[in-house]
Amino acid sequence: MLAKIIHMIFLPCSEATLLMEKRNAENISSKENWKLSLHLKICKWCRAYKEKLEILDDILKRKLAQDKNIEISNSEIQGFKDKVIENLDI
Repeated sequence: MLAKIIHMIFLPCSEATLLMEKRNAENISSKENWKLSLHLKICKWCRAYKEKLEILDDILKRKLAQDKNIEISNSEIQGFKDKVIENLDI
């Protein structure tokens, strides 16, 4: 019960996933980081999302770097993800 209250008051899943994406693309504030850390401690679904996000980011970085022999920044990866989501009409 307490976890659900914290979950809804401090940071809902929809905001947590956005913060995870934002953190990968750029720095987030210490307040945002604290809220996200608290949320991840109580939400198994967002922890699973975070793990998948990290795997996807790693795969994209390695693949793109391998193809072009250049390093890909987090903001470029985020831009790619945004374009994919936009094309999926989610």
